Amino acid sequence: MEYINGGVCAPKGFKAGGIHCGIRKNKSKKDLALIVSDVKATAAAIYTLNLVKGAPLYVTKSNISDGKAQAVICNSGNANTCNADGIEIAEKMCSLTSKALGIDEKDVIPASTGVIGEPLNITPIENGMSELVNSLSSDGSRAAAEAIMTTDTKVKEFAVSFNIGGKECKMGGIAKGSGMIHPNMATMLVFITTDAAITPELLHKALYSDAQNSFNMISIDGDTSTNDMVAVMANGLAGNDIINEENEDFEAFKKALAMITEKLCRAIAKDGEGATKLIECFVSGAKDWQTAKTVAKSVICSSLFKAAMFGADANWGRVPCAIGYSGADVDINKIDVSYSSEKGTVEVCKNGSRVEFDEDKAKKILLCDEIKVNVELHSGTASAVARGCDLTYEYVKINAEYRT
Repeated sequence: MEYINGGVCAPKGFKAGGIHCGIRKNKSKKDLALIVSDVKATAAAIYTLNLVKGAPLYVTKSNISDGKAQAVICNSGNANTCNADGIEIAEKMCSLTSKALGIDEKDVIPASTGVIGEPLNITPIENGMSELVNSLSSDGSRAAAEAIMTTDTKVKEFAVSFNIGGKECKMGGIAKGSGMIHPNMATMLVFITTDAAITPELLHKALYSDAQNSFNMISIDGDTSTNDMVAVMANGLAGNDIINEENEDFEAFKKALAMITEKLCRAIAKDGEGATKLIECFVSGAKDWQTAKTVAKSVICSSLFKAAMFGADANWGRVPCAIGYSGADVDINKIDVSYSSEKGTVEVCKNGSRVEFDEDKAKKILLCDEIKVNVELHSGTASAVARGCDLTYEYVKINAEYRT
């Protein structure tokens, strides 16, 4: 398996595009994306656990209840959430897409991201549909990735090549997500394409299982979005024998999926609103995975810890503090903590107590833009990793002025 170029257009039979249709005031920002498969594909999706959900999620869930889809349409600039006509607008997006492409409107996955509680005007989408379809190309992944961005500062797209039953398969993904990220799921949207053949049941199983270790282990600000969704389309054009049982082909598919999702998660965490650093908390020696997961996310979610990382301050006491209130069953007298980056590693806590360390070395380590917090619990063999970012002045500024 290896990483390749092409994003969601890397797999056979997929095209994508993105334009500015007028939803966003800034004409230099694309705001409407389209991803299309040449043939109807197997589809699966997972959604936010927030009780308040964007209208497109309800329509998507209904449309792919048969395990099939052929296109994704997504706008940025407006979440189409908490609107009385939200379902109607989301369904209209599907209808417009179906007419423009000549496909069934029930085979369209609609998505929206942006401001919550503002009416979404369908007119710009309707007027821009012809241009959007004309923008479709086998090199259009980046344009689509740009069109789903809101406060993101970097495009997030990756692809991999892998082998199933002697057939070369490809998988690609794009994502948006910078703020309101605290998944049970995260305004995070992810669209993944593959030319591998797989049943809807196993596609959903692979996606759901993967999310527990990927998307549900990132946090930017502790706010679970209303519009989080990860959707996958698998069109089978690679020609492999369909994956219909949990065998070595299924394991290869899951490995490829994990390669894509890990890259997307790191990109989302590193591009957190106002962020200057990617923070990864690696927990080992836990008695079980749930304990490791709970500890890792508690550290990543601590505002005090995140602020210390922004200041490159080795205020290590904030790590055991976050572990202590996490609810995880751990022996606090066994906890070891160290920080590491490209500048080296410094141990700051041993058996729950401070150890003497070089403050200048720690400062150099924490000034890097990618930092690892290593937590050893000495209570078992389970491990987990959570990803997030530092908490900066810019985060407050961005969200204080979000609508203006």
